[in-house]
Amino acid sequence: MTNPRKKIILNEILFWKQNKLLPEHYCDFLATLYAEGADLEELNPVHHKQAILPSEKRKLVFLIVGICIAMIALLFMYFTITSLMLILTVIVGIAALTLFITAFRVARRNDLLAPIFHLLAAVLLFSMTIRIYTTYFNGDNIALFCLIAANCGVWLWSGIKMKLFYFTVSGVLGLLALIGYYLINLS
Repeated sequence: MTNPRKKIILNEILFWKQNKLLPEHYCDFLATLYAEGADLEELNPVHHKQAILPSEKRKLVFLIVGICIAMIALLFMYFTITSLMLILTVIVGIAALTLFITAFRVARRNDLLAPIFHLLAAVLLFSMTIRIYTTYFNGDNIALFCLIAANCGVWLWSGIKMKLFYFTVSGVLGLLALIGYYLINLS
């Protein structure tokens, strides 16, 4: 086996040993097997932090943190800068649509990012709905009721369509809360 491939495998084995993913004696056996009987110190420096899995996890964490910071910044600008409301509404809508489409594609690979993209897109869509309400329908409770019901309907439909339990529950609970609020205020 070539030296770079051997080094990658040994890094992974050391990562497993460090994080107790396998018993220590298994890891020692595998390390000796892949080192072909040579002492690990004789080989090029091998370190568990050079393993592929922690590197991919760090990239994933940086991606998630970056997207969350960008979303928070976008929402901050969206609710504070009133002069660019139309442009920011279009940007938020495009961002929500992009996140939903990306979530559909990522969900096929059963990646960890899919639920995060779904939740971020739902937050953007809900904030866009609230902003539209405060701009065009301020004080009209029927419009607010209808817009929130539409959001809950989208969450419910998404949850059923994509088999996402948290969206199904959110949609059902949101609709039940709206109906309960309507019935309490009706009397």
